[in-house]
This record gives sequence, C-alpha cells and structure tokens, in this order.
Amino acid sequence: MSQCDCTTSQHLLPLEVALAQLLECMPDPLVSEPVELHQALGRVLAMDQHALLDVPAWDNSAMDGYALRAGDLPAAGGWLPVLGRVAAGDQADLLAPQTAVRIFTGAPLPPGADSVVPQEQCRVEGGQVLLPALTPGQHVRRQAEELRCGDLLVPKGQRLRAQDIGLLASHGLARIPVYRRLRVALVSSGDELREPGQPVAGGQIYDANRYTLLSLLQGWGMEVIDGGCLADDLALTRNRLAELAGQADVLLSSGGVSVGEEDHLKLAVQDLGSLQLWRLAIQPGKPLAFGEVAGTPWIGLPGNPVAVLVTALMVARPWLLKAQGCLTDDPMPYLLPAGFDWPKARPRRQFLRGRRESCATGQQAVLHENQGSAMLSAACWATGLVEIEPERTLKQGDLVRYWPFEQLLV
Repeated sequence: MSQCDCTTSQHLLPLEVALAQLLECMPDPLVSEPVELHQALGRVLAMDQHALLDVPAWDNSAMDGYALRAGDLPAAGGWLPVLGRVAAGDQADLLAPQTAVRIFTGAPLPPGADSVVPQEQCRVEGGQVLLPALTPGQHVRRQAEELRCGDLLVPKGQRLRAQDIGLLASHGLARIPVYRRLRVALVSSGDELREPGQPVAGGQIYDANRYTLLSLLQGWGMEVIDGGCLADDLALTRNRLAELAGQADVLLSSGGVSVGEEDHLKLAVQDLGSLQLWRLAIQPGKPLAFGEVAGTPWIGLPGNPVAVLVTALMVARPWLLKAQGCLTDDPMPYLLPAGFDWPKARPRRQFLRGRRESCATGQQAVLHENQGSAMLSAACWATGLVEIEPERTLKQGDLVRYWPFEQLLV
C-alpha cells in the first residue's frame, strides 16, 4: 500500500479533504486477467483497446433506396434505368454511367456511386426510377467517418458497460484484459448484532449494515468475503482480522469507530497495524476510520444504518473503485430546485434522503419527513441524496445538488 500522511483528527474534516487524503493511500495495482467478452460487464479494463478497422469499413448506404452518381442526374431530377441490386453483405459491382442501383441500408456503395435517394422519394416504372433533385453525397456513410483503424475505442480504467462491450465486439475482440476483481473482506462490530433468521432477545438487533454493504460491493463488481460479526473478545477479533487480511485486498467494517467508543475492533486494528479516527463534517456519517491491518488497507464506517449507506456511497465507493483500477467513474449530481425550506443552517454538510419529483415548473427535490441516521426506511423511500452545504439556509426554489442512487449503487 502506498504511504500517506493521514492523521487522527479531533476536528471536523471536510469531505473533500478526507477523500483527497484517502485517495493518496492506495494499495498496489491489481493484476490483470483475460476474460471472454460476454463475461466482461462491470469489469474494469486493464489496457487501452484500439480500433482494429475503419468504421464504417467501406462507404455504405444509410437508407433503403437507390444509389447513383449525382452528376448523372439533371438538377431538377429525372429518370434513370435500374441496373442491379445491392444488399448488406453483397459485393457491389462498378456502377455503369447514367444508371441507378437498388440498394439497402448497410450495403456497400457501388464504386462510382456517390449518393443515395430514399425509396419513399422515388417512383419505379418499367425498370426505371424517377429520382428527385438531390444533394451530392446524401445518405451515404463514408468509410472511417466514425473511427479510423488505431483510434482509441475504450480507455484503460473504464468500467465496462453494455455499449462498451458492443463496441469491442464490433471490432472482433473476443477476449479482453481486465483487472482482477477487488477482494473486500466485510465484517460488522457490535455485541447487539444477530444474523437475520436468528431469534433476538432484548437489546439485540439484526445486522442490517453488513447486508447493505455486501449488496453495494456486489453492485460495484467486487468479490466479497463475508467475515460475519466480530466476537466480543479482543484476541478472537485480532485473529479474525489477521486471517481476513491475508485473504483480502481491503477490509471494510461497520460500527465501533466513534471516538471514545469502547470496542475491540479499534484495539485489534491498532495491535495489527495502524489506525486513524476521523470526524467528518457531514451528517449523517461523522465517525470514520482508516488504517491497515497487517499491511491490508482497512476502512471503518459508522454504525447507524443510514450513516453506513451515506459514507459507503460518498467516501468508500470512490476509494474502492480506484483500488479496483477504475479511472473513469465520476458520478455527477443534478441541480434541482428545492421543494422545501431549510431555515436553519447546520455546521456539517447534509446528505438528506430525498426524491426527484415532477412539479408545475418541471422537477424538484423533496425530502422524506424522517431524516434520522438510523431510519433505513427513509433511504428505501428515497431515490437519491439531497446535498446541502454547511452553514447554508434554503428557501423553496433554491437550487440544491441531488445525487441519484442509480449513479451511486452501480
């Protein structure tokens, strides 16, 4: 892992500063591996991929119609004999002077032809076609007008989408180099936690955070090692973390990172490596920890369910994707009018559970009525996060940043 100058902060740390420091502390790059194209969705490309041919590979027709030489047609249009037919996949013969050829979309343009007239603009009688006035070169896709052989197709570091894979397939690529999936070991910390399906007694709750994080990691294309809930025992916790550190590229935990909180997790991390405790200037999600366990990076998220979601999306996600080798994923918020008032300024940046809804003037951002950091149901109602800067008040109609979940969950 690269060295960084992260230090324990007793002051509120702005989100941008925390992210900048985290992104300086990256593990060694992952090795690459070849995968079949049909298995590449969501993987991160490990090498630039370049065009292997011109696109289009030859001049071809953009319409079903008739191909001709524009100079053979009078300015006002006229009749030409139809000699031949060219469909997609055919080899086109040389166009005879003063003639037209029936042609179909994608078919190669006959040598000598330079224009295509759509069939709906033509009239055919007795082997001849009446053609209207035309613009030379119309409805022709020229060779290499989209890409030239050697042009960059998809850059290294791109998380591959369906359209990327289709483009690579169009150049005949069957196997491509991608980075190995990032292995993330996931644990929860808290005496009160129980697995779903188990009975709970007074004071006990089900471990929702680990399942939230597991689902996020899978959506981000990572390999998850489920480490379960840590035992309420320092020696067992230390041994479990050391074991997981030997299996994973990254350790990710929830709970037990608040300053002053008694928890074996922090002590075990300190014993095995290094620990920094931060207080982020965001709400929810103030407590955050970062360090390493036996040389393996570790990120410690807070324990409240919505705080876990917010810090996972806004802090852990950028770091994990960069560790995965991703260089191109940069979600962008929308600017939307606020459908609410925010009369009281807060010292921390707010990430509120909200929706984008239609209104009389277009669209606006609205908030769930319950914004508690333990209320995961509000996050399920929401379609994104509404960001409000520190010390800012709002009146209805003021612009706010809205982060849609569809950009952050994948």
